[in-house]
This record gives sequence, structure tokens and C-alpha cells, in this order.
Amino acid sequence: MFWYHHRKSLNARVIMRTDLNMPKPSVSIFYPCYNDWGTIGSMALLTLRTVEKLGIDYDITIVDDGSDEQTLSVLDKIGTQYPDINIIKHDKNKGYGGALRTGFAAATKEWIFYTDGDAQYDVQELELLLEKAGPDVDLVQGYKIQRNDPLHRIIIGRIYHWIVKIAFGLPVRDTDCDFRLMRREMFDHFTLASTSGTICAEMMKKIHRGGFRITEVPVHHYERAFGKSQFFNFRRLIRVAKQLIQLWLREVILYKGDEKK
Repeated sequence: MFWYHHRKSLNARVIMRTDLNMPKPSVSIFYPCYNDWGTIGSMALLTLRTVEKLGIDYDITIVDDGSDEQTLSVLDKIGTQYPDINIIKHDKNKGYGGALRTGFAAATKEWIFYTDGDAQYDVQELELLLEKAGPDVDLVQGYKIQRNDPLHRIIIGRIYHWIVKIAFGLPVRDTDCDFRLMRREMFDHFTLASTSGTICAEMMKKIHRGGFRITEVPVHHYERAFGKSQFFNFRRLIRVAKQLIQLWLREVILYKGDEKK
């Protein structure tokens, strides 16, 4: 049995379906996972409870991006106890962007929902996104009500946000809030190339440029309960800065309208 780590959100509540004739939302759910041994088990269990109470048509995938043995052991237990959860394992680490691209490729339903495997967002707030997922919306984008991270991460995160917002001309409040509900058919119109965390800037730029319809929803953000961020260290920040410049050159300066049709 997994250790169960649960945090009650102020806005987390469950919709009980009263109209049996209403079509069920169809959602592929996936979580990128890298050494998230302390949270991924409880996330899997909470996700199953949430989707069953919401009454949606779903599939669930965990994308492991070359984690350590401790995490792989937890994933093996998840696969044994919950055979409906699909687990995809990368033989080696392909980066955050690589994990997201694998998750998007594995999706089969009308909508795709993903968030990170470190449980800094409350899976139960998927309900808030579903409430906005109407026929005139292609992306329901979360934004953090308040970021609960160490001060240096908050400062660096805000600087990164404004650089991306201005450089790429993005009209969203929180480009890097990885709590998203996305219409899967959007990916018929563009491809993603980034392997790092810059994939969020690339994806949002292509969604905005493609004229896809975006609505935004406030969601809660929590302190990391286990492990540490793979993003906030000096060497990685230098690497991300270089990748961001390369992405900006490719998608803004040198872009010639060559998206996938």
C-alpha cells in the first residue's frame, strides 16, 4: 500500500454527475516523473479517485524519464496494483521536454491533462479546468494563485516569466504553470522540438500563433514535499538560457511559417 500524502485545496470539490445523458468528458491524463518516488504513488491513487468521482472517460499514463531505482520500484508497484495505469519508461533521461513529448504522443482522448509528478499542484483541481473546457476553448491554462517555493526560486521564476512573456509575445499570466487541459487535435497543427523546460515557451508560442483559444483558471501551488527541483541550479540555468535564446531565434526571428499542417 502506498504512503498517501494528501493536501486539501480550498477550491477542491467533486462534481457528481446528475444528468446521465450528458456526454462524458474524454481526457488522457499523464504525469512526467523524474525521481518523484515520494509523491507519484499518492498522485496515482488520488487521480483514480478524482476521475471516478468526476465521471469522465479517461486513461492515465506516467512517463518516467530515467529515474533512480527507488522511483522505479514505486512505479512497478503502481503497475501491479493499478494495471489500468500505463507506465512508459525512458531508458535514459531525455529531459523535461522529452518527457512531455512522450506523454502527448501517448494521448488518445479528446483532451489532454498533465501536471508534474512532484505534487506541487492538486490533481483534484482538474475539475476547475473541466468547467471551462467548452466547445469554444482549446486550452485551459492554470496560473498559480501564489507560488509556494523558496524565495530564490520565486525571484528567478518571475524573471524567467517576464523574459519569456516579452520575448515571445505571450498573453498568458503564467507560461510555466504546468497544470493544463489541452484539446488533443491542436497537436495536428504543430510539432514540439524542445527537450528541456523551454518546451513550455515553445508550446505556448505555437498555440498562441496558431490562433487557438485560451482561457485561464487560478490554481493552488504547494511546497515541494520530496526531492528538489531539477531546474534551479546554476549550470542548468546557463544551459536553459542558451536553449531559450536558440528557441527565440528559431520561433521569432527566423520563423517562416513552416508549422505542420
